[in-house]
Amino acid sequence: MHVIVVGAGIAGLSSGWALAKRGHRVTLLEQDAIPNPLGASGDDHRIIRRAYGEMAGYTRRMTEAFAAWDELWRDLGAEHVAKVGFMGIVRAPGDNADAYRDGLARDGYPFETLGRDAALARFPYLDPQGFRDLFVSPEGGVLLCLRIAADLSAWLGAHGVTVRDHCTVRDIDVTAPAVVLDDGTRLSADAVVVTAGAWVTHLLPAFADRLASKRTYVVYLDPPADFRAAWQRTPAIPGIGGDIGGYILPPVAGTDLKFGAGATRTDWPAGTPFELAADAGERLRDLFAPLFLRLADYRVKRVRKCVYTFTADDRFFGARTGATWVVSACSGHGYKFGTAIGRRVADAVESGDERSLIRWLEARD
Repeated sequence: MHVIVVGAGIAGLSSGWALAKRGHRVTLLEQDAIPNPLGASGDDHRIIRRAYGEMAGYTRRMTEAFAAWDELWRDLGAEHVAKVGFMGIVRAPGDNADAYRDGLARDGYPFETLGRDAALARFPYLDPQGFRDLFVSPEGGVLLCLRIAADLSAWLGAHGVTVRDHCTVRDIDVTAPAVVLDDGTRLSADAVVVTAGAWVTHLLPAFADRLASKRTYVVYLDPPADFRAAWQRTPAIPGIGGDIGGYILPPVAGTDLKFGAGATRTDWPAGTPFELAADAGERLRDLFAPLFLRLADYRVKRVRKCVYTFTADDRFFGARTGATWVVSACSGHGYKFGTAIGRRVADAVESGDERSLIRWLEARD
């Protein structure tokens, strides 16, 4: 079977990997560099963790995701992950970090709760007035996206996959199936898989009622010298209480300290440029007050723009039209499932079983 994959983020790269391992002919097309600098895969690092609070289906699917990453590490001959675990900082009863902990407890996954004094001894950068307690889990940590993309692209090229970067798809003929490139070239295949992230609705406007393209940004910071060692031994932090949707990635394996927040998310017409205010980094940093001491002393090193798709309920998306498959992992939190999604896409393309793919992606069970 010949399969064209449109979009070389982690879902596209992983779909190519899974299909190639099964002996299929794969053509992978990416409109920019690999990885796309605006996509989730174009960032230095992403969190991998099990906690999903009330979205328990994703908590359970992480077992498959961890196994899929282990399969990829074996194929690449390298592990591009810092296994530092993850933690949630609880600021008030019932906040998102508290919900993550409840989900771990409900399903019997490991974690340790630290009261305020124990937390301050381990993480002295915390403001004692800014939180109630925190929990730490040994599972997960930090995925090193740029290294994953480089090695996975090389693996695909070495295993017969045609990888074309800076190759823009202008149109997708879902009935053929086929794609039309910017220069008018038409490429046909037995199946087309669209994993184009925030550009999906530009290529396939019919899905705009179910997928919304959004833009956001993250900031990389240099913490005060006396806090650097503590940050280097900090787990990934997907759960920070409050209403900003905050998350933090520690400076591990040569990366920088990264702060991000869902509160910076706005609509993005796919393909349009966007600029940030000169003080955007400082404004994002300051959303995390009063959680950290001396936050104004954290120097902004750089700001990175990102674009994603979202569904109304933040669940992953899948659909089939003829022999064209559309998959979106909905924001950066889908990155951790990338290799498992690739394997599931390969299953669906081979079997034609749309229902099983969508059920897995939506994780309602």
